[in-house]
Amino acid sequence: MPTVNVDKEILFKGLGRVFTLEEFEDLCFDFGIELEEETSEREMAAKEIGAEKAKELSNRLIYRIDIPANRYDLLCAEGIIRALSIFLENQKPPVYKTVPAPAGKHQKLIVKPETGAIRKFVVAAVLRNMVFTQDNYNSFIDLQDKLHANICRRRTLVAIGTHDLDTIEGPFTYEALVPKDINFIPLNQTQSMNGEELMNFYEADRKLSKFLPIIRDAPRYPVIYDSKRRVLSLPPIINSDHSKIKLTTKNVFIECTATDLTKAKIVLNTVVTMFSEYCKEKFTVEPVEVVQTDGKSVMYPDLSMRHMETSAPYINKLIGTDIPRDKIVTLLTRMGVTASKGADDKAISVQIPPTRSDILHPVDVMEDVAIAYGFNNITKTVPKASTAGAMFPLNKLSDKVRRELALSGYTEVLPLILCSHDENFKFIKKVDDNTTAVKLSNPATIEYQVVRTSLLPGLLKTIYSNKKLPLPLKIFEVSDIVLKDDSVERRAKNVRHMAILYANMKGSGFELIHGMLDRIMLMLNVPMDVTGSGNGYYIKESNNETFFPGRRADIFLNGQKIGHLGIVHPEVCQNFEVPFATSALEMTIEPFV
Repeated sequence: MPTVNVDKEILFKGLGRVFTLEEFEDLCFDFGIELEEETSEREMAAKEIGAEKAKELSNRLIYRIDIPANRYDLLCAEGIIRALSIFLENQKPPVYKTVPAPAGKHQKLIVKPETGAIRKFVVAAVLRNMVFTQDNYNSFIDLQDKLHANICRRRTLVAIGTHDLDTIEGPFTYEALVPKDINFIPLNQTQSMNGEELMNFYEADRKLSKFLPIIRDAPRYPVIYDSKRRVLSLPPIINSDHSKIKLTTKNVFIECTATDLTKAKIVLNTVVTMFSEYCKEKFTVEPVEVVQTDGKSVMYPDLSMRHMETSAPYINKLIGTDIPRDKIVTLLTRMGVTASKGADDKAISVQIPPTRSDILHPVDVMEDVAIAYGFNNITKTVPKASTAGAMFPLNKLSDKVRRELALSGYTEVLPLILCSHDENFKFIKKVDDNTTAVKLSNPATIEYQVVRTSLLPGLLKTIYSNKKLPLPLKIFEVSDIVLKDDSVERRAKNVRHMAILYANMKGSGFELIHGMLDRIMLMLNVPMDVTGSGNGYYIKESNNETFFPGRRADIFLNGQKIGHLGIVHPEVCQNFEVPFATSALEMTIEPFV
């Protein structure tokens, strides 16, 4: 949950009245946010740099307010003040609109084809005739940082660049060039650098070094130029010093480069709607023409209202109330959403402003109504049906299996459910038939390419990471794997598996693994099928290449294969850099429920 620091004096001035601490806490609760603490810039800094060094900082009171992660419009003081003022009915929801550029000539941003290989999307806008003060300037910078850490996913999805429009000239071009061919003076520096020098220079920078890996190894870096070939920014790393925003800046050019166009639009809309109140003509934005690689032109931002239909019975049923339709309309207006009566006597027509990207479904409208109505005002009622809660049978069985394994001296581990394609297939000597594993279309790293179809890779990676611990290493996991299944709506299904692994330098421990299978079956009251009647469990020699030939078997329950066990093949151990003889067992436990 993001935390926003708001100057108490500015906050109360914007709300038009002074609140006691208790009153403001109650207001935050009613609106669905939370006041974390009352502090000051000096107190906050003292915790990090010491009280002596923090003496020079301001002692003005600051409210630290926790914001829901999906409310990007509340990530700055302007958004919080505006939303609370509307909630208190001190003002009506503003109408955001785009206005023509001076002399009717819009700024133009041309996208070059080579950007598609590194960071293909870009959107832009202009805020005209702004008036910056030190406070709203700091808020302007802080909002960008908050968005970068939140929806932008540390700039991997979106990176924001803001520039003094009076220091640059359009049309602008968005290109991707070889690092050595990009030369400019980075923000707040005095020396020009090329792309490679810039990466080396910021390696030790506490703030920017974490963003370097996003593009560092790419053959080309994204860059934005103006018509005179002056660099505006090297996204997602840093802007140029030439076009930096100052307190004297009047016209601001905002560009957002991205790997996700939807996120870029949301980020751009958030920035311009929050700070367009400081324009000479409030809540107006000048659009920018973005010429895409196919020659098609698109105007950004899109500040139009989104339309949604819902009904009073639907909202009342979910909340458990009987609020009249007229009051629902009023409550939605207090949440900054324009609503009106629909075509019939039950319908409600909702117009969603560009600030509310969190509203995706009528249930989100219902949530706003519940907040404005007040959770404490909802009448408590006795449920119509009497029910008794109970643990899900599969989870109850899983806990029993965990307990049995732990009592037998094994330690539970919890590896990640995502793994690389090689770990899931090649490293355990399996072939990808493209019908088994759910694959990520745009993985963040090579380590998170597929959803695991076996628990074994995670256990082997755990052994590798704990090689220095005393031997033998005895670990287990009881968790889900995921398999493709076109017969279900989501086209994939979770299957609960258990897996145990024994690693030692002196012996493989195959007999111990086999013994644990018998112990688990005894605990589950499953008899051994010694007669071949098809009732009970038995093992049969296997050709599973993950395990060593002659020391591997499949596990059958009532004639159906449910798992396998054996000594892990030396090549598999080598792939995971496990230097010990290792035995493993893995099987599904769902048939035992």
